[in-house]
Amino acid sequence: MENQVQVENYKIQQPEMWAGNIGDQELQDRIKDSEFAKKQIDEGRDYCYFLDKKYYSSNTENSEYVFMAYTLNEPGNLERASVSDIIVEENEVYQIHRISVLRDGVLIDKIPDTKIKVLDSENQSSGGVLSSNKKINITIKDLRLYDVLILEDTRVKVFTDRDFLRKSFSKYVWVSPDNYWAYGLFKFTFINEREQRVAYKKTFFRDEIGNVLEPEINYLNKGEQFVIEEQNYINPVDSGREIFPYIDFATESTWKELSNYIVPMYDEVLNTSFLKDFAPNLIEKLDAISNQDEKLQFAIEYVQNHIYYIFNADEMSGHKPQEPSVTYENKQGDCKAKSVLLKIILDYIGVDASVVLVNFNTDYYIKYYLPSLLSFNHVVVKVNYKGEEYFIDATTRDEFGLIENRGFIYFMQYLEVKKDQELQMRKSYKFPYFCVDEKIDFHVQGNIGKLNLITVYKGNRANAMRKYFKNTNKREIIDSWNSFLFYSLNYSNDRNGTDVRNIFKDAVIDVVGDDKKLNEVKIQYTATVDNPYYVDPQKNRFLMYFDRNLVKAGARDFMHKDLPFWHNYDSEKYEINLYTDQKIDTGEKYTVQESTITNPYFDFKSRKKISKNGASVFIEYSPLVNLEIPQNEFEAFREDHHTIADSNFGLGIDIIEPGLINSLKFSFKKRFK
Repeated sequence: MENQVQVENYKIQQPEMWAGNIGDQELQDRIKDSEFAKKQIDEGRDYCYFLDKKYYSSNTENSEYVFMAYTLNEPGNLERASVSDIIVEENEVYQIHRISVLRDGVLIDKIPDTKIKVLDSENQSSGGVLSSNKKINITIKDLRLYDVLILEDTRVKVFTDRDFLRKSFSKYVWVSPDNYWAYGLFKFTFINEREQRVAYKKTFFRDEIGNVLEPEINYLNKGEQFVIEEQNYINPVDSGREIFPYIDFATESTWKELSNYIVPMYDEVLNTSFLKDFAPNLIEKLDAISNQDEKLQFAIEYVQNHIYYIFNADEMSGHKPQEPSVTYENKQGDCKAKSVLLKIILDYIGVDASVVLVNFNTDYYIKYYLPSLLSFNHVVVKVNYKGEEYFIDATTRDEFGLIENRGFIYFMQYLEVKKDQELQMRKSYKFPYFCVDEKIDFHVQGNIGKLNLITVYKGNRANAMRKYFKNTNKREIIDSWNSFLFYSLNYSNDRNGTDVRNIFKDAVIDVVGDDKKLNEVKIQYTATVDNPYYVDPQKNRFLMYFDRNLVKAGARDFMHKDLPFWHNYDSEKYEINLYTDQKIDTGEKYTVQESTITNPYFDFKSRKKISKNGASVFIEYSPLVNLEIPQNEFEAFREDHHTIADSNFGLGIDIIEPGLINSLKFSFKKRFK
């Protein structure tokens, strides 16, 4: 075997006592082609003869043992099995117990054919991500189609002093296996060797007809095990519409106990650190600002933009924040450090603020999880100002505006770093401004159209648009707008395949305004369009402008059985003006159609103004966001979005062609419509 010298990141050894030890003969006895196995293989499905997982948790280590044997009947699986990567954390060791294949009834040890490389897994350090993770690259030579691959290994994470939280608290989430595979035997074991009792909660398990069962909570004392075992098993979950069943294991605790555990760690720095002791230059700048709104804006943007964000992956599982004086002096820190510094600054200027724990990635699940500090992966600052509640992510960059104009962060669950706290549910939110406010003017004379768009972006949209214009080639930006307009003006239906640059002549786009206090970015786009009318197969001409951003396809197509719909759309306002030197049908149904929708979760209004040579529509869409829509209310919500999609997301006008015959045709059409 290559790489004979052992390194600290991996070892080749026998399993630990708790994992068990299986000999070669017993292993071969497990790999039998039952009727169930033959059926799966005949259907072209790769087959796992057995998957035995064990998770061992103590106050000194967490270890995960896996023993499995599966077919390599598909070229893709063969390729993935031949070369694989294992990521190990600091002080984590990957133990290899067995790499074998069963080929034509013969068990062959493949460890001599295995090449192992240990590589640094730090590929983002230039972006402030610090990690001492290692990547263990494993290459197995001479794997063949129709081999049965046998892998047995353990990942052992021994806790250091930096892992004080993991020493005190266990957290592990088991998820039911991939529904691609068929399993002859599937077995999972959780072994509790901690001094503390471990709770486990079974969630999203289903009965025989697929209905979700009520969550079930049980407990494991030290030395006890939980086992789940299935034979001839295919996971029945409809992965597109259902959540995989999972079991959450966590040291028995309450949110109140956890908040009281963590508060002293933050109080240690918050109650002993004062801005006047380490930041006289910053105080001088703050004191020079007389307006409190602007002073608050300056404080937030100072921490966001002048303190470099360092994500130290090895310390994120702990919760001891860096001293704010160190963060200020070094001009860098992780989310805890930046949030604590921001709170110290806000304390100085007299703004009420607190540090809160969140997890944007698994926010939906936190309400189902057992209480655990290890459920959180990020820290932000909650600000109470002028009777309103705001959340500020101190690690964000290039964000602007007085606090009420800043971007909105979407999440629902959080734990405030104060005594005796429970997990809190964030309030729903109504934008006090329109995130998009756009005016479209399209004037057509003869066969030439002049197109002018003025768009004001605010909040998150303004921040995103600044970055987009800063980082994107202008030609690419114009092409993007051209492509959008190609569909909005319905040209995709009468000149599909035409280069958009040949349709929108002399297109120009510029940022014409940027107010950093209001957090508003104003953009203007102009272009000339030859042949501006959409022409249908019957040679009828139309001017159309329909903004498909208003058609929320995600809401209309949503079909999930378990997940409620997460409502997070922006508020929008549009004025669309279409003018022509031709006579138009002022009574056409869809031209004059207006709508008013008052849904518990959004208000929608479209109003029209019609003249003999043109029309205007005024549209406002105001959603209530940052909430889940209950399933029993979703169909009405969906139906209202269907109503928007029924020609209420823009404007179309029909041209009455000149001439007596055309007028007679038009009158006849109207009479018998």
